[in-house]
Amino acid sequence: MNRLPIDEILPEFLTAVKTHSAIVVQAPPGAGKTTRVPLALLADSSFNNQKILMLEPRRLAATNAARWMASLLGEEVGKTVGYSIRFERKVSAATRIEVVTEGILSRRLQTDPGLAGVGVVIFDEFHERSLHSDLALALCRDAQQGLREDLKIVVMSATLDAAPIAALLGNAPLITSAGRTFPVNLRYLPREAEGRLPETVAAAVHRALNETEGDILVFLPGAGEIRRCQRLLENSGDGQSPLICPLFGDLPFDAQEKAILPASRRKVVLATNIAETSLTIEGVRVVIDSGFCRQLRFDPASGLNRLVTVRVSAASATQRAGRAGRLGPGICHRLWTEHIQTTLIPYAAPEICTSDLAGFALDLALWGVGDAASLAWLDPPPVAALAEGRALLKRLGALDRQGLITESGRRMAGLPVHPRLAHLLVEGGRRGYGTQACDMAALLTERDIFRYTFSSGHRPVSDSDMLDRVEALGEWRKKGGGGAMPDGVDSTACRAVDRVSRQLRSILGIKDSFLPCSVETAGLLLAWAYPDRIARQREPGSARYLLVNGRGGKLSERSALGDNPFVVAVAMEGGERGDGVIHLASALNIDMIRKECAGDIAWQRLVVWDGRQGRVVAREEERLGAIVLDSRQITPSADETTAALLQGISEGQGLASLNWTQEAVQFRSRVCFIARCFPDEGWPDLTIEHLGRSLEAWLGPYLAGIKTLTQLSNLDILSPLKNMLSWEQQRMLGGEAPTHIVVPSGSRISLDYAQDGPPVLAVKLQEMFGLADTPTLARGTVPVVLHLLSPARRPIQVTRDLRSFWNSVYPEVKKELKGRYPKHPWPDDPWNAAPTRHTKKR
Repeated sequence: MNRLPIDEILPEFLTAVKTHSAIVVQAPPGAGKTTRVPLALLADSSFNNQKILMLEPRRLAATNAARWMASLLGEEVGKTVGYSIRFERKVSAATRIEVVTEGILSRRLQTDPGLAGVGVVIFDEFHERSLHSDLALALCRDAQQGLREDLKIVVMSATLDAAPIAALLGNAPLITSAGRTFPVNLRYLPREAEGRLPETVAAAVHRALNETEGDILVFLPGAGEIRRCQRLLENSGDGQSPLICPLFGDLPFDAQEKAILPASRRKVVLATNIAETSLTIEGVRVVIDSGFCRQLRFDPASGLNRLVTVRVSAASATQRAGRAGRLGPGICHRLWTEHIQTTLIPYAAPEICTSDLAGFALDLALWGVGDAASLAWLDPPPVAALAEGRALLKRLGALDRQGLITESGRRMAGLPVHPRLAHLLVEGGRRGYGTQACDMAALLTERDIFRYTFSSGHRPVSDSDMLDRVEALGEWRKKGGGGAMPDGVDSTACRAVDRVSRQLRSILGIKDSFLPCSVETAGLLLAWAYPDRIARQREPGSARYLLVNGRGGKLSERSALGDNPFVVAVAMEGGERGDGVIHLASALNIDMIRKECAGDIAWQRLVVWDGRQGRVVAREEERLGAIVLDSRQITPSADETTAALLQGISEGQGLASLNWTQEAVQFRSRVCFIARCFPDEGWPDLTIEHLGRSLEAWLGPYLAGIKTLTQLSNLDILSPLKNMLSWEQQRMLGGEAPTHIVVPSGSRISLDYAQDGPPVLAVKLQEMFGLADTPTLARGTVPVVLHLLSPARRPIQVTRDLRSFWNSVYPEVKKELKGRYPKHPWPDDPWNAAPTRHTKKR
């Protein structure tokens, strides 16, 4: 075997493994850790007859690592070295090294927590931080500490900062290996690329072929972009063109080897980010980086985790560029600008922070963990996302009300699909719809077989978008998977769906008998997967729906659904605020909903204020979550009516909707005034704010018999306000904050109690002759504000010092107004003049 950088640290590594329960190995891509470390353990006598499990986050890396190690031993894969991935397993009784992925390790731990016969568990490429890797490490560490102290855990990472992983594993020793790289010349675009990504990448490949030497490694987000770019490059070439090799997870083994192994002529490898760290491709001198990758994210539209296209992180871009410097100085063409480079996030967020955690929560429940914090995490699962996942599991019947796993949940946990689809498969198999359930689950897992080239004028009206796809898949099967399909049906996608469906049927032990599927069956199956998305039409004939979870949705033109009162929304975009867009749906009938959702349906008594009708309405509603299945009128109790009225007042115009007579307004103001004057004497709080908060206490007892806005507007609220004062307070209020004051003329003048200031007395100047002192209130502590009026009742002077007015201001007022109002008295001596409200003649 050729010597690799990792070989230098293997003696130190083997010594550490024998003396520590956990070890962290940091080695850059290409150092050889993926193959050399397991083989070194295999050869060490300390692990004779013990199995070595290695977790790879990608299927392609897992199968290739296993095949390469087997070839180094001169064997075929499946003997000493084997692998287990989703839907495929190549192991035997002689297998000592087993490479696993796609949650295989987590499921094995669930069935055998002690990992009998396993001596070492290796977590390769842990820096990628897949959700399965984080979960498997937490479970493995828990098993090690509780059941298997002799079990060894090895975490291998290509990141520069492996210290947090070492700390997580009880300060495990950190062993670092050097890499073997040469300088790489980075080249950026002068401006942001325009047009579709495959065309941009193909043009860059043509330039690189003309300007450089050596094989070219091209990074693209996924298989779709790789295929389009491959067609563009192959269609533009001639006999001397390079070999174009795609490289992604679903390729057959011979196609993968063609991309990885050296070729007789120049080669262009079109790869996903599988080639960043997990695989070594010989001969590469040039890298072309599209700058995009696929990451697992929660997709609200489907309710499942899906791969979405995002910008690469700075760390990924660095690792991709490094692939050009393995053999000698290389070149990396980055198809973005230097400015965009400065905006890249340092590292991609771990999946545990961005993914739907329903499946994760199911695994924790199966492990018997109620508190996720009791396990070891580099990044703990977000509390809200975990709670949302558990809520969905309860709705699917996987957890009981206490959060413990049910028997149905155990069966669901054993299936390699999202819990929504697992519930669909379990229920479908139990009730005789196994083949249809597998087809539906596969259609929801894989790329849509419809390309959306149907125009709204050409697509027939249907009662199930999913049944349309099931029937198209059936037509593809009848034609042997190779016949011409209708416009808009993707044969390649049909092939992928059929493969997954067959694999699911094999796991469930279902025979390949394709029974017809009806609209009713389709709706039933989908309701098992999406019980939270059952929806009712808002109005007859409308495309707008209300879902069980309370969100609104509107059918899009992509959906072929007709006019249906009830549907289940399968793919829905948006809806956090306002109506979302329902792209795929299937019709349901009310009888099926009542039968299948009986445990979640309940009659609720509803007595509320209807603002549009201006009255209390009372009814009983048959509800499934937020949607109403049926309703009937009822007679409310007095307490229910009062509560609804108070709710209507609070949520409507508030206190403004009450009958505020002048007397009620003044009474409230007088109490507020006296309470400000004597804050320590226990006066009730009659401010608008407090009255609004305490409606039930002071107004509730007076609402008996009132059901409408008209009746409410006739209620005199002076009585409820007075009732808030004791008899002694009412007596004191009359003396210290009276409604009127008798002035020297004998007139009884009303006081105006302002919101915050002192009370105001507006009185004709002539009625105050002879009075020296300003009238006072509140035990003589607060002088009123006098608004002295002219005979025409216009303010002449505003004062709180009447004596000063007579002495200083009155002579000027008399001089100015005597001629204007000659019929009214204007004595030279106001101190001794008779006060009057009449003219001179009278």
